[in-house]
Amino acid sequence: VAFSNRGVTLHALKRYDEALASHDRALALRPDDAQALCNRGATLTELKRNEEALSNYDRALALQPGLPVVHWNQAALRLLTGDFGRGWAEYEWRWKKASMARSMRNFPQPLWLGGDNISAKTILLHSEQGFGDTIQFCRYVPLVVARGARVVLEVETPLQRLMATLAGTALVVTKAGPLPDFDLQCPLLSLPFAFRTELETIPSSTPYLHAPLQGLTDWETRLGEKRRPRIGIAWSGSVAHERDADRSISLSALLPLLNSDATFVSLQKDVRPADAAVLDQCGDILHFGDAFVDFSDTAALISKLELVISVDTSIAHLAGALGRPVWVLLSYIPDWRWLLDRDSSPWYPTARLFRQNDSRTWDSVIMRAREAALKFVESGP
Repeated sequence: VAFSNRGVTLHALKRYDEALASHDRALALRPDDAQALCNRGATLTELKRNEEALSNYDRALALQPGLPVVHWNQAALRLLTGDFGRGWAEYEWRWKKASMARSMRNFPQPLWLGGDNISAKTILLHSEQGFGDTIQFCRYVPLVVARGARVVLEVETPLQRLMATLAGTALVVTKAGPLPDFDLQCPLLSLPFAFRTELETIPSSTPYLHAPLQGLTDWETRLGEKRRPRIGIAWSGSVAHERDADRSISLSALLPLLNSDATFVSLQKDVRPADAAVLDQCGDILHFGDAFVDFSDTAALISKLELVISVDTSIAHLAGALGRPVWVLLSYIPDWRWLLDRDSSPWYPTARLFRQNDSRTWDSVIMRAREAALKFVESGP
């Protein structure tokens, strides 16, 4: 147990080689410890030794088939490596994970996972995780409508107006309000499993969300005359995200990106105190903050920009869903939806991905994005 705990601690400190050595010692003493095998698999994933990681997960499940964290880790890794066939099925285990189980909805209406005929039925599709997840997977709503169903979409309040622009949705409601009658229900992130989505069959046509016309007019007035290309930037997501430290960047680290002849526009609604101090000193970043009442306002502003550069947060998904050019800055082992070792996304045709190299630092990412931004501005959108 001591070696296993030490391995977990070293993993948290990102000392992965040392963590792996501790996991090996733990398993040498107790080779049939399913949790230790799971821990070793997680560390192997961070080292991009994916086949070995999956082998560890398989061994753990052979020993303890109902261990939720193993199913969760295996699902994330299979999706990350593009094995959607097994990945989506394993992802349904997320509701057994303690942090997810708290948000599980216990509706009396049956869960729909693609098998039943839903023609002339009313189905509730409900958001379950972050804003970015809802923006990414609401793309399945028109596919559900094509099956003959009437769709009620339940989302967080800041997304309601934006989701009203989605084709086919009969009604968009918020979690703060009452629900109408419905026959079936499905969480949004179960829809890829319901439609048996493979890499080749991702519904990737964009834009599937749109900014309101009045919002476009309002932002044109706020922005004033355009003298240079406008580039939007977003450098941090929610501090509550379990991998916030891996995906968010400080504004000061992002400053080298500003060395091109463009007008830079902050797309951050909320700014952390350290970043606010930097923002105050940077007179050449337009920042609107409180003007973002909801995501429709952000969508309208993004629609007036030539390019968005963002870390892995809802802004990246919003720009992609709007069909706008977006560059996404990613950690060495990113969230599963961005896959591995590619600079494009099958989910968002207008996205370009900039990944950390083996150094696992942001410096090289920022420098490559800076060089690309210089060329982008010089050559024109």
